[in-house]
Amino acid sequence: MTLPTHPVAVPITVMAAAAPRREYREHWFGLPALHTSVRSARDTVRDRLRAWKVPGGVCCDAVLLVSELATNTVLHTDSAQILCGLTLTEDEQRLRIELHDDSPTPVRPPEHEAGPDEESGRGLFLIQQLADRWGSAHSTRTEGQFVWAELTAQP
Repeated sequence: MTLPTHPVAVPITVMAAAAPRREYREHWFGLPALHTSVRSARDTVRDRLRAWKVPGGVCCDAVLLVSELATNTVLHTDSAQILCGLTLTEDEQRLRIELHDDSPTPVRPPEHEAGPDEESGRGLFLIQQLADRWGSAHSTRTEGQFVWAELTAQP
C-alpha cells in the first residue's frame, strides 16, 4: 500500500444500491504509521463529523474511538501507512470507523482487563465500551487487516 506521508482527504458521496435508496457519506484518508499521525486522525475525524453535523456527543465518542484504533494500529502494525475511513449510513443513523493496514495479524478482544499498574492495555477495552459493535477482518483495501467500530449517529 502506498499512501501519501500527510493526511489526504478523499471525500466520496455515493448512493446505496438497496431499495429504498438511501444516501450515505464516506470519507477516506491515509496517514503514515507514526505516533504523530494519531493526532492527525483525531483532527480529521472531528472536522469531517462537524461538517456532516453529527451530534457533539457522538463526535466525541468517534474521536476517542479513532484515537484508540489509530494508536493500536500504529503500535502493532508492520505497515508504513494506515488508511482511515468514515461512513455515515442508513439515513445518517450509523457511523462506521475503519482503520486498515498491511499487517497480517488480526486484532482480538483483550484477554484480561489491564491492572492499575499497567501502562497500556486499555484501548480495546475502551472500544468495547464505547462502540455499539466492533471487530476486525481481512482488508480488501490493503494487503492486511482492518479494525472497525460502529456508533449510533443520532441521539
